Amino acid sequence: MITAQGTDDATSAYDGRLFPLTNALQHFGVETNGIAPISKEEQVDTRIYQLFTMWLSTNTSITNFVFGASGPVVFKLSFRNTMIIVLIVTLLVCIIPAYLQCDFWSQTRDENDGASVSSPSLKIHPSQQPHRRFSWGAYGVAIPSLLNVGTTALYLFLTTVVGGQMLARVFNNLSPDVGIIIVSVISLVVSFCGSRVLHWFEAFAWIPTAIGICAMLGVGGPYLTSADPYPAPSLASILSFSATVAAGQITWCTFTADYGVYHDANASSARIFTYTYLGIFLPSVILPIIGAAFAAAAPNVPSWAAGFDNGNDIGGLVSAVLAPAGGFGRFLIVLMALGTSAPNATNMYTFGLSLMNVSTTCVKVPRYVFAMIATGICIPLAIVGRTRFYGVLIACLDFVGYWTALFAGIILTEHVLFRRCSWDNYNVEDWDQPENLPPGYAAVGCFLASFALIIPCMAQNFYVGPIGKAIGDVGILVGIISSCFLYWGFRTLEIRMSGR
Repeated sequence: MITAQGTDDATSAYDGRLFPLTNALQHFGVETNGIAPISKEEQVDTRIYQLFTMWLSTNTSITNFVFGASGPVVFKLSFRNTMIIVLIVTLLVCIIPAYLQCDFWSQTRDENDGASVSSPSLKIHPSQQPHRRFSWGAYGVAIPSLLNVGTTALYLFLTTVVGGQMLARVFNNLSPDVGIIIVSVISLVVSFCGSRVLHWFEAFAWIPTAIGICAMLGVGGPYLTSADPYPAPSLASILSFSATVAAGQITWCTFTADYGVYHDANASSARIFTYTYLGIFLPSVILPIIGAAFAAAAPNVPSWAAGFDNGNDIGGLVSAVLAPAGGFGRFLIVLMALGTSAPNATNMYTFGLSLMNVSTTCVKVPRYVFAMIATGICIPLAIVGRTRFYGVLIACLDFVGYWTALFAGIILTEHVLFRRCSWDNYNVEDWDQPENLPPGYAAVGCFLASFALIIPCMAQNFYVGPIGKAIGDVGILVGIISSCFLYWGFRTLEIRMSGR
């Protein structure tokens, strides 16, 4: 199996034609480790605060502006109603990825006396990718892994489109397509180098966007009170927008733990949870609320309305708002556009790890190769889909929310009910031993059955189920509740029949 980076076993897993390059890149500090658990000897980074800056930068992007803007643009909600929904939903949903980040700091045993350790000390890190095999099995895990590949591709689409649009607004001779390529290449460089460079980059990547947002508030603030009154919201619009907001945050639960595997194993669980929760929560509330304010006011400011193009050009809206700032405003737009590389680099990194978890063949391909594949997929996807931005975004984002809700329910039920919240009940070394893992029938059966329950609860452009039509989209809520109960029943039966 692939063990920790730099060990002899790690080298044997890679294709011989790629190994010389991999060895050279490793010499220059490029991360070559894949999804295998990280040894305690490598858990030496004491900068636990990087969990905060990592998620702060990933979410402090103009793309988070988009989620809030969808309230007035797509769901016809007032700024006030949008703000309340964003605050309440984000406050609750961010608990899930933060808890998983905290809990994947796995417990192990003291090497000196073999005693079980109940405190946060002496932990080792399994990447979240192989850990899902302890519920989905060695083969069933391909389902969430492939879905995660599609999810990261969607977010790559979102960020590169917005970044490309913004760059095109600053440089008259630059098309959005070229802007998309520029943002993608910067993201590739960061993701290519691996975890340590990624953390370094994310420590500062939030700053330009934060400055740009403050400038937008300073320049455009006087116009934010000019929004037209919206009709009283229906229950359907409230629930459907809530589903979109929830989908944007619950998605992180599928890979939060992949970004702390080299950090100090003795860090307290409280610090890990707090840093992760605040890093996701703060920008996921502040930026969508600001986005909603500008989107709601845009129809009454002609230059903003023209730039916004009926909600299809966030870059155009940002450019129109900052136009009175002249050259300084254009400079800020460039910085904010390049800032979209922060979430892009994260998603490219996860794209590779997810593909490596699909099969043993993919495990043999070095991680940096998948970063290049992700870039090759992202660029044409963004170029083709940018003209129908919100239509593509909302439909895909809600689908992501459906499956990640099921994923969270399965993983949490396995950990809480069957592993008793104790990492003593996991043998991390079994991650690539199918005969020692659960068969996966329970997880796959639960996933399919729960998704069948979600379908009548959907309210999408392409399909509206009977329940969704009556009360709005409650698919995510139904999904996470049903997956917990169904997995409990299916897994109990699976253990009795297979013994594992």
